Amino acid sequence: MGCVRCPLHQTRTTVVFGAGNADAELMFVGEAPGAHEDKQGLPFVGQAGKLLDKLLSEIGLERREVFVVNVLKCRPPGNRDPHPGEIESCQEYLWRQVDLIEPTVICTLGNFSTKLLRGDPTGITRLHGVPEVRVVGARAVRLYPLFHPAAALYTPRMLETLRADFQRLPEVLMLGPPQQPEPVAAPPPPELEILEPVPELEPESPLAPAEPDPAAQLGLF
Repeated sequence: MGCVRCPLHQTRTTVVFGAGNADAELMFVGEAPGAHEDKQGLPFVGQAGKLLDKLLSEIGLERREVFVVNVLKCRPPGNRDPHPGEIESCQEYLWRQVDLIEPTVICTLGNFSTKLLRGDPTGITRLHGVPEVRVVGARAVRLYPLFHPAAALYTPRMLETLRADFQRLPEVLMLGPPQQPEPVAAPPPPELEILEPVPELEPESPLAPAEPDPAAQLGLF
């Protein structure tokens, strides 16, 4: 993948497209690759990734059973926040991943992925741990916002909340996939107006030259 849609391609080491089970029922969407991810080309391989693995193991899951992606596929310099233009340039890749993997549940990790997939500016603090049905791209999923593991690493209270929200994940998965939206049918072609054939007119016979007026001829002499 050699995307050059935004300026991040000028500073990245590699594209971090995503990793995991391509048929996963559970997908995690983070924010953007960090330094470790940028070097290895894999998402969540640093300390936040280790915490994610631990939380998954506590509910009987392994990383290889889920699919993990980020909103951005390239690392922002200095691990800064994603810019709106970068998110807009990259979101089509995320919609396509959702279409291909067809997850039942998508866990958004942190503010950026939660706001993008909900299409709403409400922050993660008000939304975490509450599942809802949302259409992401062209697919309906059970969206389950969670605090980002990186934030929970440094705040014990947030870690407790994140762990409690993770414990409810099996219940959300047991709800099964939501009803999918009806596919949008292509508009019918416009009806053509059938015109009655115009009858051909018989060609008019050429006009015979008029006989010269005898009086006019006399005037010539």
